[in-house]
Amino acid sequence: MGSWVCLPSGVGGVTVSGALPRRSLSALLLKSPISLLPSYQFHHNRRRVCASASSGAKELQQQQYVRSPDLVALEYADLNLTHKISEELGHVRIRQHVNPLSSSLSVPVEVPDWNQVFRDPTLPLMVDIGCGSGRFLIWLAKRNLVMRNYLGLEIRKKLVKRAEFWVKDLALSNIYFMFANATTSFQQLVSTYPGPLMLVSILCPDPYFKKRHHKRRVVQKPLVDSVVNNLMPSGQVFMQSDVLEVALDMRNQFDSQPQVLKHIHEINSSVLCDTEGWVLSNPMGIRTEREIHAEFEGAKIYRRIYQKQM
Repeated sequence: MGSWVCLPSGVGGVTVSGALPRRSLSALLLKSPISLLPSYQFHHNRRRVCASASSGAKELQQQQYVRSPDLVALEYADLNLTHKISEELGHVRIRQHVNPLSSSLSVPVEVPDWNQVFRDPTLPLMVDIGCGSGRFLIWLAKRNLVMRNYLGLEIRKKLVKRAEFWVKDLALSNIYFMFANATTSFQQLVSTYPGPLMLVSILCPDPYFKKRHHKRRVVQKPLVDSVVNNLMPSGQVFMQSDVLEVALDMRNQFDSQPQVLKHIHEINSSVLCDTEGWVLSNPMGIRTEREIHAEFEGAKIYRRIYQKQM
């Protein structure tokens, strides 16, 4: 049984309260590329919520079940994102699949005018490949308004359109989402960006379990080469998956360049890893939606952090 989170009455609406543990708002690479700040310790596998209600002098205790989407709502509650977007966008399905090898995604996207996209396009850039709904990146961007820019790449168009709406609603000038296939567009995009590429994240990508579909996985040699070639000195790659087979596949791809990339535990011994070299805690200060769902199911998250050598 996992840990509980104590909330006030009205748990059915998943009300956020001060009883929740305060999360550290630390961000990766805040001062220097190798200074990984301690991550918050969040309650994992929270299948039940303890709710308390008082009636006069008598306090009643009750337990109610919650779903993993409720935990996602709690994780991102401080963003106050609206879910009433537009009739044109309609319902957005998170788990719809798109074939990255389709002809429509085989051509690199047009490079935007970075001066129009970001208030200051010379700031260090973080690129999130397969950014999903975008909440994870928006959370980071909101806390680092004048320090860095964020670019989210996603091949599900409706998710991008909704993320664009949220960015406009929050009036953020340091984050941009693009409907793009990272496999074909990453090189063209980051090579034209005026500032340094500081961090690339690939978090819980589509696993494509069937062997004949492995060629659809996002982490392939051409993308790895492009990431390595464009990273600034001491820039980092953060990858994770709740599927061991996928995590091993990504690890093998990035381990193939040991002269250029070093795993973080080889550089910073304070970063705790298990005996297999998987980083034990999330260094970003916020979990992705897939990460929340996976931990709710009791799954392990396999993480690796690589740093480019000078």
